[in-house]
Amino acid sequence: MLGRRATEPGGEVSGVAGTAGVRTSLWRLPAMRALIGATALGFASYCLTLASLPAYAVAGGASAETAGVVTAVFLVVTIAVQSVVPALTARYGLGPVLAVGLVALGAPSPLYAVDDGLAWLSAIAVVRGAGFGVLTVLGATLAAQVAPLERRGEAIGLYGLAIAVPNLVAVPAGVALVLDGHVAWLAWLAASPVLALPLVPMLVRSVRLESTAGRSTRAAALAALAPSMVLLVVTLAGGGLQTFLPIERPDGAVATAALLLFGITGAVTRWRAGLLADRLGTRLLMPLALVVNAAGLAVVAVGLVAGDAWVLAGAAVFGAGFGAVQNLTLVTAFTRAGEGGATAASAMWNASFDAGTAAGALALGVVAAGLGLPWTYVVVSVVLVATLPVALVATRR
Repeated sequence: MLGRRATEPGGEVSGVAGTAGVRTSLWRLPAMRALIGATALGFASYCLTLASLPAYAVAGGASAETAGVVTAVFLVVTIAVQSVVPALTARYGLGPVLAVGLVALGAPSPLYAVDDGLAWLSAIAVVRGAGFGVLTVLGATLAAQVAPLERRGEAIGLYGLAIAVPNLVAVPAGVALVLDGHVAWLAWLAASPVLALPLVPMLVRSVRLESTAGRSTRAAALAALAPSMVLLVVTLAGGGLQTFLPIERPDGAVATAALLLFGITGAVTRWRAGLLADRLGTRLLMPLALVVNAAGLAVVAVGLVAGDAWVLAGAAVFGAGFGAVQNLTLVTAFTRAGEGGATAASAMWNASFDAGTAAGALALGVVAAGLGLPWTYVVVSVVLVATLPVALVATRR
């Protein structure tokens, strides 16, 4: 069952706490190690190609305006597949669906070295986007299943760390490989999800998805809607920061440093917020994280006018709120979806994450064209604060 305690004869908890009630590391759980490994290998592939493929397309003759089509195709397919993962898992089982997803994400990647045409890259993106949709939904679902219920937040935090570390390392590495002409290295390294296939049997043996009997997929998705809407607004802000800050500060140094701080603080809080959620709940923590998010973006807006030191400080604060909200909304979504609703809740949460990121990269550009980027960030900060009632509803028992 979701959040079940793994027990041995005599009722003692195995691998998580000893007979004396000593709290031990979740790393001791084989399923947790398998999940972290599969997640890190999968997201390494995604992150290696996220920022590098548009540059590769431009090198192949695409215009700067159309280079983002590759990423857009990837995310559109990802969101579409995320919506059907619960049905696929119910019909075919966790193991086969996850294995196919890993293969779809990793196996086509070496084909990037064949051609740099936009149509070719987009065709590969269709297959890889489908695989990524499977990985994101099932990865988040499994993160809620590999540990006892009272340590779900901690488990989700470790899962978030397995995503954040590849993001910090692989995004700049992928860009560097393309700019230095090492596309073949990028293409083969991005096949890393295939290496996770041996980990799938461990996850299948250790984790059992509950039956959805008694609660429909639709009902579970609706239950997860409120926290997912909070996440959508926050990722919209994040997409706007990552897309337009480098354009506003084209010299590169400030934007690079700011995004690095954003990534580091986000990784730390996404990891550690789960521990606080296990102890304190999300009722106060989610609104607080949302306020921190809004304050950080407002400081970035001030910094774009007042000085780069403010930009760096604001990016660090924004990242702290950004990471915490990711963890807390996922914990809340699973709690609200209840027994049998984990996969549907994960699908809703992941679709909101990707939709928010895409909207931030597209819609905020239109707003910034009229208001300027500083005022656009101010407006988004106000929207974040206005989302507080939704956060309160989401955490209501």
